[in-house]
Amino acid sequence: MEEAEAEAEVESNRDNVEVAPALIAVHPEQISVAVAVGPDLRVFDLLAGSAASLVDECGAPFHKDPIRAIRFGSRGKLFVSAGDDKTVKIWSTESWRCVCTVSSEKRVSAVAISEDGCHVCFADKFGVVWVVDVAGSHGHVTLGDRKPTPLLSHYCSIIPSLEFSPDGRFILSADRDSKIRVTNFPKKPLNGAHEIQSFCLGHTEFVSCLAFVHARECPQGLLVSGSGDSTVRLWDISSGALLDTCEVAAKSIMNYECILLRSLTISRGGKSDILDPHLLFLKAGLLESNGEAEEHGHAVTDLCTTISGLLIAVAIQSLQGIVLLSCDVSAQTLSVSKVVSIAGEAFVPTCLGFSPAEGKLWMVTGVSSLPACNYPPLARVRVISAIDAEQEPVVLGDDEIPGGEKLLETLQGSASVDESAFLAAAEAVKTAMRNLLIKKQYPADNRESRKKTRNDRKLKM
Repeated sequence: MEEAEAEAEVESNRDNVEVAPALIAVHPEQISVAVAVGPDLRVFDLLAGSAASLVDECGAPFHKDPIRAIRFGSRGKLFVSAGDDKTVKIWSTESWRCVCTVSSEKRVSAVAISEDGCHVCFADKFGVVWVVDVAGSHGHVTLGDRKPTPLLSHYCSIIPSLEFSPDGRFILSADRDSKIRVTNFPKKPLNGAHEIQSFCLGHTEFVSCLAFVHARECPQGLLVSGSGDSTVRLWDISSGALLDTCEVAAKSIMNYECILLRSLTISRGGKSDILDPHLLFLKAGLLESNGEAEEHGHAVTDLCTTISGLLIAVAIQSLQGIVLLSCDVSAQTLSVSKVVSIAGEAFVPTCLGFSPAEGKLWMVTGVSSLPACNYPPLARVRVISAIDAEQEPVVLGDDEIPGGEKLLETLQGSASVDESAFLAAAEAVKTAMRNLLIKKQYPADNRESRKKTRNDRKLKM
């Protein structure tokens, strides 16, 4: 009996193993591309045509546990990586030297870099946003020991996404309680941020990602957000007003007239076919055979905007491809423009990155580990070109991707991939996201017991 119970416990622990999705970030000028999968940080220098040599005085591995957030600064001079090992590493992209390692009290869930490149902010899984002064970081200069300062807090609500507004005036934080907080970023952020501009309220599930539509008419930009409620929403951050809501679940998208007219699927070679929307989604793997969607199965996992702001690329759980939304800035509306399916392989993007300089959308799928499997960290990179409202997007073949085979070997770990593992990886990421961001409901007795045994140190903000 004891042996059977022990085996059951091992099986339960195996099912509850936390996995982290593969991440991708692209330099604003497409000078380099970074992928994080598990604790591995991989960077490819597109100018040199080879893997970048990362230097960290703390030694390798650079991270001991899965990386949860990576990001280039808007000027491309800084790069930040952070994750479950409670460290935030700040890198100079000129030398790819780690200029500063910051210790966090909790595991890190999101990072952001101020528009002037002087401050790095990160959120921990206790809902606190911290700020680090990194002024003067460049080249081979090491900043030394920098301690983070608490900036603001969502009080016990995990923050999956942080963003600065394009004009640098606001820092936005999204949490699993469906709130988006817009906070004035102070001139002296080390003293804390105490002035809340607005709250953007309307999502009915966790908010997973944030991005800005850049427009001349609106210097601070219009905010777009993705959520577990299968919607992308458009906001005015000054007032917190909800401007428009776009449903991105399969059945909702199929109702759009533009999809009836412009639905397309693109094979590896770039051949386009006009498909019936229902067939397109079946081919993309988004619809279940019984026609019913699994609860939380169509959560928005990531989104990014083009530099013109005309199109927004959206990654959705279970969709083997992306949805492109069109944003009409003057009318302040969102609409589905195109659906791009990655035909021929199991590719459900876990993260997106856009290259303004080249107009290419970079995508990655993968996972830090697969429960009950002996697979190493999995990653697969794909690129879509011609991300433009006037052109039909083309999924590039592996031999057409900038950097070619060398890039794939660096970022994926191998130029070839075991495609059979990636559908399992997508399901593992979906389960992990649900476990992380959907609140568990405990009985009253259990809640009291958990309160007595928790060891979180209360922060005085």
